[in-house]
Amino acid sequence: MKYDYLIVGSGLFGSVFAYEAVKRGKKCLVIDKRNHIGGNVYCENKDGINIHKYGAHIFHTNNKEVWEYVNQFAEFNNYINSPVANYHGEIYNLPFNMNTFSKMWNISTPQQAKAIIDEQRKVITDEPKNLEEQAISLVGTDIYKKLIKGYTEKQWGRDCKDLPAFIIKRLPVRYIYDNNYFNARYQGIPIGGYNQIIEKLLAECDVELNVDFIKRRSKYNDIAKKIIFTGAIDSYFDYEFGQLEYRGLRFETEKLAQENYQGIAVMNFTAGDVPYTRVIEHKHFEFGTQPVTYVTKEYPADWQPGEEAYYPVNDEKNQKLYQKYLELAQQEKNVIFGGRLGEYKYYDMDKTIESALNLAENIL
Repeated sequence: MKYDYLIVGSGLFGSVFAYEAVKRGKKCLVIDKRNHIGGNVYCENKDGINIHKYGAHIFHTNNKEVWEYVNQFAEFNNYINSPVANYHGEIYNLPFNMNTFSKMWNISTPQQAKAIIDEQRKVITDEPKNLEEQAISLVGTDIYKKLIKGYTEKQWGRDCKDLPAFIIKRLPVRYIYDNNYFNARYQGIPIGGYNQIIEKLLAECDVELNVDFIKRRSKYNDIAKKIIFTGAIDSYFDYEFGQLEYRGLRFETEKLAQENYQGIAVMNFTAGDVPYTRVIEHKHFEFGTQPVTYVTKEYPADWQPGEEAYYPVNDEKNQKLYQKYLELAQQEKNVIFGGRLGEYKYYDMDKTIESALNLAENIL
């Protein structure tokens, strides 16, 4: 056989595994059905601005080992994610903290904020039966109505009363003036974008783009001793038990002949009657001072097979279906399933890297 490993998908999971395999003397072929490497962390550079083509990717982790690992491949800046929510022109800081509460209720102390939230939570007397009741039981009615309801319904394409409570087991509520969204020790954006990281990870591998493994199985099945598959697990098994569900996203990016459009990288639009969930102004991720700017509106979408799958719909029905595919996957002798689509799991970037490193440690 020509290769030790065929890696299907050149996102973070596949690329990290490939790098680790090559480091240990293995020969790898990486294929991807897109026309570029990097999966969803891919950036397009226009006018000196790195555009996050598949939505905002802000690296954050509490895992020192993972942080040191990515810093081998790029220098990270000190960007801290501090998004704001825009509700019909009213601007609120996220995550919910004293800045949010002081703006919403014209108060100044944690005690006042706590008293208002505790009073509003009382409308939920029993165990929350759905997402709406769960959210109100955590943060009260005002925050729910202005900052959660519309955003969540757009994101999931259904009414909050029809969504399971477990989707928001926790909501970050801080009784301090702190807009740092992630509770993470290490965070930042690679200076110059993410592409350089993937390029370095795959530098010693053979790479083929515009290759759909599912359609070209006969050619690629016997090219390597083992396959690392990071595509959708149900697609690998030709949807034998039916399709797993995802939420899709649609992006509209435009160039504006101005230096600064919204003053922040990420602005969430929480009102239900605004069709997009957020607007990303990419230059602010790297503190850009270019005379022009690029902004992307992010629209949640119903997902259809063949489109990019972004968020697994991890409800009970889909989890049961995934378990069936997992059982099939465990019977495959030479195929290992990994990453967000391969494991039908929402992974942050650091967890994706951690998972790939663990796999490499276990099997190489």
